[in-house]
Amino acid sequence: MPQAILTQDVDQLGERGTVVEVSAGYLRNYLVPRKLAQPATKGALEVAQQRKAAAERAEREARGRAQENAALLNRTVLTIAQQAGDDGRLFGSVTAQDVTDAIHEARGIRVDRRKVQLEEPIRNIGTHMVVVEVDDGVFATVKTMVVEEN
Repeated sequence: MPQAILTQDVDQLGERGTVVEVSAGYLRNYLVPRKLAQPATKGALEVAQQRKAAAERAEREARGRAQENAALLNRTVLTIAQQAGDDGRLFGSVTAQDVTDAIHEARGIRVDRRKVQLEEPIRNIGTHMVVVEVDDGVFATVKTMVVEEN
C-alpha cells in the first residue's frame, strides 16, 4: 500500500503533515484531486519532516516566551486609578479590559481580555490578585492595586 502525506486534516486518517498508508485508488481518486494529500515520495517525506521539526521548534520557543512572560507578570504590580466615593467604592469598576490595558502599558505584553480571570469586575479600592492565562496552560498571578484617582 502506498504512503501519503496529508496536506489537511482528514477525518478517520489523521492530522495535517501525518504520513499514512492508504490504498492506491483512494489516494489517486479521492485524496489527491481534493488536495487532501500528496504521494509520499522521498523528497516530500524529507520536506514533511523538516516542516514538522520547524513547527515543534516554534512551539517550544513560544512556550518558552510564555513562561518568561508569566514569570515577569508574577513580579508585576499594577496600579489602576479610578474615581471612588468616601466609602472606598468605585463609581465605575475595573474590568478585564482595564487589566489588559494596564499590563500592556506596564510591560508591553499583549494579553487577550478573555484570558483575564475575574469572576466579577473589581468595585472596591484595594489590592486584588488577578489570574491571567498568558498562553494555553501558562498562568500568572498579577497583583493589582486599585487606588483612588485624585
